[in-house]
Amino acid sequence: MIGTRIAGGLLAVATLTAATACSASNQPAHATRPAASVASPAAMVSTPSTETLKPLLQQALPNVKGKTFTSAVVDFPPNARALPHRHGQAFVYAYVLEGTVRSQLEGKPVTTYHQGENWVEQPGAHHLLTENTSRTKRAKLLVVFVSNTGDKLKVDDPKS
Repeated sequence: MIGTRIAGGLLAVATLTAATACSASNQPAHATRPAASVASPAAMVSTPSTETLKPLLQQALPNVKGKTFTSAVVDFPPNARALPHRHGQAFVYAYVLEGTVRSQLEGKPVTTYHQGENWVEQPGAHHLLTENTSRTKRAKLLVVFVSNTGDKLKVDDPKS
């Protein structure tokens, strides 16, 4: 029950953040909206399709020194899959906005999440699998990170 309340609260904050970020014409000086892509266009030509990450809002948390709140939309084209990765010491909350995503964290079973479902990833978690289950429709996630200021939000596993 408490976990559901926390997840619901994070969703409310993330949704409010996303709505504010999308509708605001003037961002405050302390908020940034960087554009980022997880995969380069060249990499997408030679390898299977992968996800893109579009940050909505990134802001230092005023009451938690050294921590940053970031909200982003992660877009998975049909049949796309993310490389195995970690999010450093970030606490991660993911909410399925559209489509269906299959996910697996190290030591946990593979789980399929549908539109409206969500999960959390503890700091240091190893994300082994994240993929769009559809060959014809996109999947989108709203992802919220609470990270150490300056840390990368996603670090792919080294290639073997």
